[in-house]
Amino acid sequence: MSLKKHDVGAIIISPTRELASQISEVLSLFLKNIDHLTHQLFMGGLGRSSDLDLKNFIDEGSNIVIATPGRLEDILIGKSINHLHRSTLLAGLKQLEVLVLDEADRLLSLGFYNAINTILNFLPKQRRTGLFSATQTKDVEKLIRAGLRNPVLVSVKGKENENCNLSTPESLKNFYTICKPSHKFTSLVQFLKSQFSGGKKNKILVFFATCGCVEYFSLILQRLLRKETQQIFSIHRQKAKRDKIFNAFKKSETGILICTDVMARGVDIPNVSWVIQYDPPSNAEAFVHRCGRTARSGNIGNALLLLLPMEDTYRDFIALNQKVELQKLASFPESDECPELTAELRAWQKNDRSIFDKANRAFVSYIQAYTKHECKWVLRLKDLPFGEIATSMGLLKLPKMPELKKAKIDGFSNDTSFDFNNIKYKDKQKESSRQRKLEVYRETGHWPGMKQKPTTSKPWSDKQDAKGRRLDRKRKKEIKITHQDQNDSKDDEDLEDLENDIKILKKMKKGKVSVIGANLNLLASSNLKCQIRF
Repeated sequence: MSLKKHDVGAIIISPTRELASQISEVLSLFLKNIDHLTHQLFMGGLGRSSDLDLKNFIDEGSNIVIATPGRLEDILIGKSINHLHRSTLLAGLKQLEVLVLDEADRLLSLGFYNAINTILNFLPKQRRTGLFSATQTKDVEKLIRAGLRNPVLVSVKGKENENCNLSTPESLKNFYTICKPSHKFTSLVQFLKSQFSGGKKNKILVFFATCGCVEYFSLILQRLLRKETQQIFSIHRQKAKRDKIFNAFKKSETGILICTDVMARGVDIPNVSWVIQYDPPSNAEAFVHRCGRTARSGNIGNALLLLLPMEDTYRDFIALNQKVELQKLASFPESDECPELTAELRAWQKNDRSIFDKANRAFVSYIQAYTKHECKWVLRLKDLPFGEIATSMGLLKLPKMPELKKAKIDGFSNDTSFDFNNIKYKDKQKESSRQRKLEVYRETGHWPGMKQKPTTSKPWSDKQDAKGRRLDRKRKKEIKITHQDQNDSKDDEDLEDLENDIKILKKMKKGKVSVIGANLNLLASSNLKCQIRF
């Protein structure tokens, strides 16, 4: 059938802006020589509002819509200002024939389940729906039952790995290395330097566990690798200029991209030579997806996982769960510069409080992320050497957090005579605000804006009296006996009523009492506890 200017024949939904933008670019190439089909990209970021997306739809039309779920949901439920444009889109959706959910399991893991269900309610029931993903989860099965009729599973596997649920390409070499906790970051720095020495041009992705880690490590890597490469990028979920940075890294010939799992799925970055996982990912599927950013389209690539000594069994877990065998990287450097680098990181923190804050947030977020690992029996929080990890990250002091209260801290030392309140922000406006709060803190003992603990604490017995909940044992015993006597009397009354009812029913059966009379006698019993149907 022929589609008019505003008839939407297909919708493609992607979990991230980067993947949606990539799909739009590839689709543009396919539609370059097809004049009667048009497409539009609906996504947040880039300073674009939903009204602008709708205006482009009205002006240019669109037969194929590529969208992120949040933006498409906002448009469909009417968060835009121009409701006339929205009604035109809703009318065009009546012609929808194909719905594609790309990286379907990722859509659900990012919390878009409700958004997807809302979108499905606006679409015609008679359509073809495709769920595309390298992995399938129970949540995807729920979505299949809710949104698909007569579903058919199409599974694509390589001939050499037909029995595997997931596999990595033959051109990808998977490595691992065991690092000393206090030397882990130093060893990473040395390895990255070796990949750019002698004028080498490589593109490397380094995955960290949290946004806080990305912010901190990208900042210090830019300083440490200034001589080796000028191209160091960082992307995480909260980055405002994410799209611009992503496109810049794609076009660059060499550089390092520091990122979270937001870059783990679907995105195609050309000529990536190494994928380095600084920490084991939160789930096993993410491990393979991270590795899949290299060795694409038949190219040769390498993936490296950095493990601590107590994480060594993670290799066996990946081998069993994902059918991926890891080889030990013999050429990984064992750095001896840990004390010097730690001193350098601490010096930077003392000169700029923003770096000091980022270091603490990185450590806290790393520990909190560790508690959420899918394989907690392999990666156990209690086995972590907290002190040595803090030393590797160059912390000045250990932050206060519940996970460290009962933990034994070894391998970390801080200067107890140093006053951390003397560390200043280089941003003058930020520092002046901190100084005002610091004055209040020194006068009152409480930091402005923070929840204060009660200054005095009453004894537990007084608190119980104030709430009227304290009763002596004798009174409790009296109440218990009274309740028991009441229950016994009720039981006796119930038994007596039941005996009377049975007598009436027997008389009715013998014909001595009519049915109507029996019903009246039964209804007359004010303490009747059961219903009898005739």
